Amino acid sequence: MAKKAETPNMVERFAEFKELKNIDKTTMISVLEESFRNVLSKMFGTDENLDVIMNPDKGDVQIFQNLEVVPDGEVTDPNRQISISDARADNDPDAEIGEEHTKEIIFADFGRRAILNLRQTLQSKILDLQKEAIYAKFKDLEGELVSGEVYQTWSKETLLLDDDKNELLLPKTESIPGDFFRKGETIRAVVATVDNKNNNPKITVSRTNENFLRRLFELEVPEIHDGLINIRAVARIPGERAKIAVESYDDRIDPVGACVGVKGSRIHGIVRELRNENIDVINYTSNPSLFIQRALSPAKISSIRLDEEEKKAEVFLRPEEVSLAIGKGGLNIKLASMLTGYVIDVYRDTEEAYEDDIYLDEFNDEIDGWIIEALKNIGCVTAKAVLSTPREVLVEKADLEEDMVDNIINILKAEFED
Repeated sequence: MAKKAETPNMVERFAEFKELKNIDKTTMISVLEESFRNVLSKMFGTDENLDVIMNPDKGDVQIFQNLEVVPDGEVTDPNRQISISDARADNDPDAEIGEEHTKEIIFADFGRRAILNLRQTLQSKILDLQKEAIYAKFKDLEGELVSGEVYQTWSKETLLLDDDKNELLLPKTESIPGDFFRKGETIRAVVATVDNKNNNPKITVSRTNENFLRRLFELEVPEIHDGLINIRAVARIPGERAKIAVESYDDRIDPVGACVGVKGSRIHGIVRELRNENIDVINYTSNPSLFIQRALSPAKISSIRLDEEEKKAEVFLRPEEVSLAIGKGGLNIKLASMLTGYVIDVYRDTEEAYEDDIYLDEFNDEIDGWIIEALKNIGCVTAKAVLSTPREVLVEKADLEEDMVDNIINILKAEFED
């Protein structure tokens, strides 16, 4: 067996690649070995009888060729066989016919062309690895917040570079109306989609995605980040208005107050980031009727009829409340529908029917607060809404005792009779 020889050219080649980002040591060794085998296979016609031993810490590689010892003059394939005379001359004096002789190959002896081929193969494989690593990294970050520096802006998209110089594309369609970026400015967005067509990662980020609003709240509201408050639903019309429904897992925490902050301190930063997009924060409830009422705030609903199978809601309001429910440009009702998942139709109650109606809250000295809330939860917000609802519906939907419902009806009727 031949003695080990130095491979100084390989030391230099290893030094160029051993500190690559996103590629671990084990993978790097595997890639280096594969690259050597790829080049050697082309040179010798096969790599099956080759041992490639990587020494990345030292910066070298050893290559051994295993050859069958045959009688002199009977070598038919020099890449697989060696004559007994050559084997004994190659530092193996005890070689015998039929045995295996291991011969060390000094890769650098093959000249510049072989090293150039190795370098090109290695660069190609490392580039593929880097692209795969970038794709995997950002695929895991879909929906998460990232920051990037504006590198270039075109008519239809903006190119951002993150801290590792990865390219992030922000299409115009994913920008908030009013967004204007200057070169060198750092902006935030969420990773929307990550494609890897032809092993060429394309990372698209968004500032209009609802997850952008979620992540901003997580940054500004520690209780959300810590899991004490949960964001149950988000609806956005980017640059215009948004609604977000939150709930607390701790009865001591007011989720709406925590999200808004003292004098709006927490929500103001989010509003600025969203180019002055108005944000309504409401308490989430699993009761669809009450959830719709809260979603249509600031309008006050007189009554509501739900079709839970069809996900439709008929909402009745006093005339002066209709415009509030619909909102400027229809934004309020559109966002309420998006937030609750219900198609909401608004109906105007006649002045005559409700001109002397009374909100149930005004009866809190005669009716317990929890009963009023139970009635409001089924869409009965006013006295006449209760009186116009069949008695059996009040018993079943509000989960009240029959004598209790009778008592409520008597109290409300007495008010109008007086």
